[in-house]
Amino acid sequence: MELFEDGAPGSNAHEFTVSEISGAVKRVLEGEFGRVRVRGEIGRVSRPSSGHLYFDLKDDRAIIAAVTWKGQAAKLSTRPEEGIEVIATGRLTTFPGQSKYQLIVDEIEPAGAGALMMMLEKRRKALAAEGLFDEARKRPLPALPRVIGVVTSPSGAVIRDILHRLRDRFPTRVLIWPVAVQGEACAPQVSAAIRGFNALTSDGPIPRPDLIIVARGGGSLEDLWGFNEEEVVRAAADSQIPLISAVGHETDTTLIDFASDRRAPTPTAAAEMAVPVRADLAARLSESRARMIRSQQTRLQRHRQRLADLGRALGRPQALTDPARQRFDLTASRLETALSGFVRSRRERLNALPLSLSALRQGLRDKRLRFQDQATRLMLALPRQHLRRAERLADIAARLQRAQTRTLADNQRQIRRDRQHLADMTTRLMATAPRILNPRKERLDRLDRLRQTLGYRETLRRGFTVVHGPQGLVTTAEAASKLASFQIEFHDGRLTARPEDAPEKPVAAKPTRKPPTDPEGQQSLF
Repeated sequence: MELFEDGAPGSNAHEFTVSEISGAVKRVLEGEFGRVRVRGEIGRVSRPSSGHLYFDLKDDRAIIAAVTWKGQAAKLSTRPEEGIEVIATGRLTTFPGQSKYQLIVDEIEPAGAGALMMMLEKRRKALAAEGLFDEARKRPLPALPRVIGVVTSPSGAVIRDILHRLRDRFPTRVLIWPVAVQGEACAPQVSAAIRGFNALTSDGPIPRPDLIIVARGGGSLEDLWGFNEEEVVRAAADSQIPLISAVGHETDTTLIDFASDRRAPTPTAAAEMAVPVRADLAARLSESRARMIRSQQTRLQRHRQRLADLGRALGRPQALTDPARQRFDLTASRLETALSGFVRSRRERLNALPLSLSALRQGLRDKRLRFQDQATRLMLALPRQHLRRAERLADIAARLQRAQTRTLADNQRQIRRDRQHLADMTTRLMATAPRILNPRKERLDRLDRLRQTLGYRETLRRGFTVVHGPQGLVTTAEAASKLASFQIEFHDGRLTARPEDAPEKPVAAKPTRKPPTDPEGQQSLF
């Protein structure tokens, strides 16, 4: 069998533009791979001001550029950090501007517990370097808190254990802030709860807690990961209220344990740390009261003894009063004469008082008359003032009623207008959806037909063949003549052929017909 090649190589090949080649490569790449999951180590993370995330996925032999758009970056459950191994899920596409392919990532998950532990240790060191875990920042717990705030799930066994333990030891008022304790919503809800308790005021309708307990039951490293997030650790470190972390069991450790003021091995132990035992406290108070009474009795006894000792050092009481009694006896005789003179002078002054007393009585009568006149005027003025106030209040009530009626009527008219507007918008939306979707569906069908046309098997159906040798494709007659045998692939199968011993000089082949074009005007690549 003889094979001939074109005398003028490339003269019949179609000329493509750069954009046509780039678009064809993009369609082939996205059609062959579509959505993929890629495992690799993160390197060179970039966070520009646009909000997008750019990073590399690499292993020991290759690197793939990856990008996460701004809208999806905020929804990632795991933030990309350089040096950790992850599994990235997304779609493979090309970037024509730089002639490279890249992975559009919409989900990132750590590649096993080893990657999580590496990320956790790196985050712990970074936060510790900022001083968030220093012992000097930790506050002492209140001895007897009046209000305790608990941040946990309201439906789990943890809150029941805490409430039961507090009720047994020392009944205290408890405020529960319900949160999700695992999953993507855990970290934002827990940090918001801690900051929310700190934002309360002591004199508000909801009292400010004296102590906060963040609690969750045991679980795997992935289940407890929400309490390792940076926003939760910073919220715990910034809390002005003393905080106890009771996340997991005794062997579980999360980053909030380092930032909290006290770590409890279990939620029940956190309740024991929060309040004392009431019976023990009553016993201590009774013992202190008994000691105080004994101390007072001992002190009084000591003072009595001291007073008795000082009394014995004093002389006889009669010795102190005898000189005074003698002086009284000497002056008693003169006292009667002086008393008589004093009484006489007072009687004379009293006889001169009737005129003054009559003037005082007249003044009192005048004051009484004035008081009665003012009381009569006041009794007449009060009903008139009350009537004026009642009339004014009735007028204000009527005006408020009219204003309320107008406001309700305006609101009802506005509601009717909004309801009609919503119905119009719904009708327009239902009519617009088919007009948008039908052209896109037709374009998708045309692109699928183009994909089938560009495949090399369709080229084989048009009369072309492919020559396969032991080392791969054979593209020249000289290479085919050196082979013992080769295979020729047609559209319906393959045939084995052998070259002649003395190949003739190749003769120019007839020009092939012009390659067909696809429905979009795009010519075939083959």
